[in-house]
Amino acid sequence: MTGGMGSSTERSEQLDTDILNAVADLISQIMAHGEQLAQRMSFPTFFIKALHTLDCPMAMKELGRRLHCDPSFVTVIADGLEKRGLARREAQPGDRRIRNIVLTDAGQEMRLRVEREIAALMPWSTVLDLQEREQLLALLRKMASAANAVAPGGNEAPRPAPSGEVEDAVSTASAALT
Repeated sequence: MTGGMGSSTERSEQLDTDILNAVADLISQIMAHGEQLAQRMSFPTFFIKALHTLDCPMAMKELGRRLHCDPSFVTVIADGLEKRGLARREAQPGDRRIRNIVLTDAGQEMRLRVEREIAALMPWSTVLDLQEREQLLALLRKMASAANAVAPGGNEAPRPAPSGEVEDAVSTASAALT
Protein backbone atom coordinates (compact mmCIF):
# COMPACT_ATOMS: atom_id res chain seq x y z
CA MET A 1 0.00 0.00 0.00
CA THR A 2 1.09 3.52 -0.57
CA GLY A 3 0.71 5.74 2.48
CA GLY A 4 -2.67 6.44 4.02
CA MET A 5 -4.63 4.41 6.54
CA GLY A 6 -3.47 0.98 5.32
CA SER A 7 0.19 1.74 5.93
CA SER A 8 -0.47 3.06 9.42
CA THR A 9 -2.69 0.09 10.24
CA GLU A 10 -0.07 -2.36 8.96
CA ARG A 11 2.65 -0.65 11.04
CA SER A 12 0.39 -0.76 14.09
CA GLU A 13 -0.40 -4.44 13.60
CA GLN A 14 3.29 -5.27 13.06
CA LEU A 15 4.21 -3.30 16.19
CA ASP A 16 1.61 -5.22 18.21
CA THR A 17 3.02 -8.50 16.88
CA ASP A 18 6.58 -7.40 17.70
CA ILE A 19 5.54 -6.40 21.24
CA LEU A 20 3.79 -9.73 21.76
CA ASN A 21 6.87 -11.61 20.55
CA ALA A 22 9.19 -9.53 22.75
CA VAL A 23 6.99 -10.10 25.82
CA ALA A 24 6.83 -13.84 25.10
CA ASP A 25 10.63 -13.94 24.75
CA LEU A 26 11.09 -12.01 28.00
CA ILE A 27 8.70 -14.31 29.89
CA SER A 28 10.57 -17.33 28.52
CA GLN A 29 13.87 -15.90 29.75
CA ILE A 30 12.36 -15.07 33.15
CA MET A 31 10.98 -18.58 33.47
CA ALA A 32 14.41 -20.04 32.68
CA HIS A 33 16.00 -17.86 35.38
CA GLY A 34 13.37 -18.99 37.90
CA GLU A 35 13.92 -22.64 37.04
CA GLN A 36 17.71 -22.24 37.41
CA LEU A 37 17.26 -20.59 40.80
CA ALA A 38 14.94 -23.37 41.94
CA GLN A 39 17.50 -25.97 40.88
CA ARG A 40 20.32 -24.16 42.72
CA MET A 41 18.18 -24.09 45.86
CA SER A 42 17.05 -27.71 45.43
CA PHE A 43 13.42 -26.56 45.40
CA PRO A 44 10.57 -27.45 43.12
CA THR A 45 9.95 -24.32 41.05
CA PHE A 46 6.49 -23.79 42.54
CA PHE A 47 8.05 -23.24 46.00
CA ILE A 48 9.50 -19.96 44.76
CA LYS A 49 6.07 -18.62 43.85
CA ALA A 50 4.55 -19.97 47.07
CA LEU A 51 7.25 -18.31 49.19
CA HIS A 52 6.71 -15.02 47.41
CA THR A 53 2.95 -15.25 47.72
CA LEU A 54 3.03 -16.02 51.46
CA ASP A 55 3.63 -12.43 52.52
CA CYS A 56 1.35 -12.97 55.55
CA PRO A 57 -0.50 -15.86 57.18
CA MET A 58 -2.82 -17.12 54.48
CA ALA A 59 -5.66 -19.61 54.30
CA MET A 60 -4.70 -22.60 52.21
CA LYS A 61 -7.72 -21.95 49.98
CA GLU A 62 -6.51 -18.39 49.33
CA LEU A 63 -3.00 -19.62 48.50
CA GLY A 64 -4.51 -22.03 45.99
CA ARG A 65 -6.51 -19.21 44.43
CA ARG A 66 -3.43 -16.99 44.12
CA LEU A 67 -1.30 -19.81 42.71
CA HIS A 68 -4.12 -20.92 40.40
CA CYS A 69 -3.87 -24.50 41.57
CA ASP A 70 -6.03 -27.27 42.94
CA PRO A 71 -6.50 -27.45 46.74
CA SER A 72 -4.83 -30.87 46.83
CA PHE A 73 -1.72 -29.31 45.30
CA VAL A 74 -1.72 -26.63 48.02
CA THR A 75 -1.48 -29.49 50.49
CA VAL A 76 1.59 -30.78 48.63
CA ILE A 77 3.12 -27.29 48.80
CA ALA A 78 2.34 -26.92 52.51
CA ASP A 79 3.75 -30.39 53.24
CA GLY A 80 6.97 -29.55 51.39
CA LEU A 81 7.41 -26.18 53.06
CA GLU A 82 6.75 -27.73 56.49
CA LYS A 83 9.20 -30.57 55.81
CA ARG A 84 11.91 -27.98 55.08
CA GLY A 85 11.03 -25.96 58.19
CA LEU A 86 9.91 -22.98 56.10
CA ALA A 87 6.22 -22.91 57.08
CA ARG A 88 3.68 -24.32 59.48
CA ARG A 89 -0.08 -24.74 59.41
CA GLU A 90 -2.20 -23.04 62.05
CA ALA A 91 -5.89 -22.82 62.73
CA GLN A 92 -7.32 -19.48 61.71
CA PRO A 93 -8.42 -17.43 64.72
CA GLY A 94 -12.20 -17.31 64.81
CA ASP A 95 -12.69 -20.35 62.56
CA ARG A 96 -10.63 -23.40 63.46
CA ARG A 97 -11.86 -25.22 60.33
CA ILE A 98 -9.69 -22.94 58.19
CA ARG A 99 -5.98 -23.73 58.10
CA ASN A 100 -3.51 -20.92 57.50
CA ILE A 101 -0.02 -21.40 56.16
CA VAL A 102 2.44 -19.24 58.06
CA LEU A 103 6.10 -18.81 57.16
CA THR A 104 8.55 -19.59 59.95
CA ASP A 105 11.52 -17.32 60.62
CA ALA A 106 13.56 -19.57 58.32
CA GLY A 107 10.77 -19.28 55.73
CA GLN A 108 10.79 -15.47 55.97
CA GLU A 109 14.58 -15.46 55.50
CA MET A 110 14.29 -17.81 52.52
CA ARG A 111 11.52 -15.66 51.05
CA LEU A 112 13.74 -12.56 51.20
CA ARG A 113 16.69 -14.47 49.74
CA VAL A 114 14.60 -15.81 46.85
CA GLU A 115 13.16 -12.37 46.08
CA ARG A 116 16.61 -10.73 46.13
CA GLU A 117 18.08 -13.41 43.87
CA ILE A 118 15.17 -13.30 41.44
CA ALA A 119 15.29 -9.49 41.29
CA ALA A 120 19.04 -9.58 40.61
CA LEU A 121 18.50 -11.97 37.69
CA MET A 122 15.80 -9.91 36.02
CA PRO A 123 16.86 -8.00 32.91
CA TRP A 124 15.30 -4.75 34.08
CA SER A 125 17.61 -4.84 37.13
CA THR A 126 20.71 -5.05 34.98
CA VAL A 127 20.00 -3.18 31.74
CA LEU A 128 17.62 -0.41 32.78
CA ASP A 129 18.61 2.57 34.87
CA LEU A 130 16.41 3.73 37.76
CA GLN A 131 14.34 6.13 35.65
CA GLU A 132 13.75 3.50 32.97
CA ARG A 133 12.67 0.98 35.63
CA GLU A 134 10.25 3.54 37.08
CA GLN A 135 8.83 4.10 33.57
CA LEU A 136 8.54 0.35 32.99
CA LEU A 137 6.66 -0.10 36.26
CA ALA A 138 4.30 2.77 35.40
CA LEU A 139 3.60 1.22 31.98
CA LEU A 140 3.02 -2.24 33.46
CA ARG A 141 0.62 -0.81 36.03
CA LYS A 142 -1.19 1.18 33.33
CA MET A 143 -1.63 -1.92 31.16
CA ALA A 144 -2.73 -4.11 34.08
CA SER A 145 -5.21 -1.49 35.20
CA ALA A 146 -6.67 -1.22 31.71
CA ALA A 147 -6.77 -5.01 31.32
CA ASN A 148 -8.63 -5.36 34.61
CA ALA A 149 -11.05 -2.53 33.79
CA VAL A 150 -12.32 -4.16 30.60
CA ALA A 151 -12.97 -7.86 30.20
CA PRO A 152 -12.51 -9.64 26.86
CA GLY A 153 -15.25 -8.67 24.44
CA GLY A 154 -15.35 -5.08 25.70
CA ASN A 155 -17.45 -5.79 28.79
CA GLU A 156 -16.62 -4.22 32.09
CA ALA A 157 -14.64 -6.54 34.29
CA PRO A 158 -16.54 -7.89 37.28
CA ARG A 159 -13.94 -6.64 39.79
CA PRO A 160 -11.31 -3.94 40.14
CA ALA A 161 -7.66 -4.98 40.20
CA PRO A 162 -6.52 -5.81 43.72
CA SER A 163 -3.62 -3.81 45.07
CA GLY A 164 -0.35 -5.40 44.09
CA GLU A 165 -1.79 -7.41 41.20
CA VAL A 166 0.87 -6.13 38.79
CA GLU A 167 3.58 -7.08 41.25
CA ASP A 168 1.95 -10.51 41.59
CA ALA A 169 1.90 -10.93 37.82
CA VAL A 170 5.53 -9.90 37.48
CA SER A 171 6.56 -12.12 40.36
CA THR A 172 4.64 -14.99 38.83
CA ALA A 173 6.57 -14.63 35.62
CA SER A 174 9.82 -14.08 37.44
CA ALA A 175 9.24 -17.11 39.59
CA ALA A 176 8.83 -19.14 36.43
CA LEU A 177 5.43 -20.49 37.30
CA THR A 178 2.75 -20.50 34.71
